[in-house]
Amino acid sequence: QVQLVESGGGLVQAGGSLRLSCAASGILVSSYRMSWYRQAAGKQREWVADILGGGSTAYADSVKGRFTISRDNAKNTVYLQMNSLKPEDTAVYYCRSRMPGLDYWGQGTQVTVSS
Repeated sequence: QVQLVESGGGLVQAGGSLRLSCAASGILVSSYRMSWYRQAAGKQREWVADILGGGSTAYADSVKGRFTISRDNAKNTVYLQMNSLKPEDTAVYYCRSRMPGLDYWGQGTQVTVSS
């Protein structure tokens, strides 16, 4: 059974930092396309960042230069380091893992950035 468990969310002031974690079980994060998405209240879920099996990364323009996605294969965990946070980064952040025919989501973790 596949599980993705996010943690690390919380309340932070604008300009601060948080690191989100996505601990995976039932899959190997090194074999999947691992992504972070977010959904603000009243808005559609949006893509934030990807890390592919080979280690290449990609970011939404809104977070480029501020967020960093990484993974620890030994811990089977994917991270999202978020720096220079802005109030508009407030959202529920979700972890997602994909490979052809398979698609899994975590339950999300709330990030709130106060101005």
